[in-house]
Amino acid sequence: MAISTESVKMSSINEEFFKKYMRVLKLARTPTRDEFTKIAIVAAIGVFIIGLLGFIIYVIMTAPMH
Repeated sequence: MAISTESVKMSSINEEFFKKYMRVLKLARTPTRDEFTKIAIVAAIGVFIIGLLGFIIYVIMTAPMH
């Protein structure tokens, strides 16, 4: 039984993806405590700003019109 060319293509695509994935994992490293703290602070500020913006929009949309 012959293997179809489509399955061979899929196999080579999967293998290429796996190689790229492994290369990224080899380059990745654990952040230092300082890097992690800075990233966490920036993310928290972003979440706060988005939440505040959503709350302001909610208040404006639900405020009674006079």
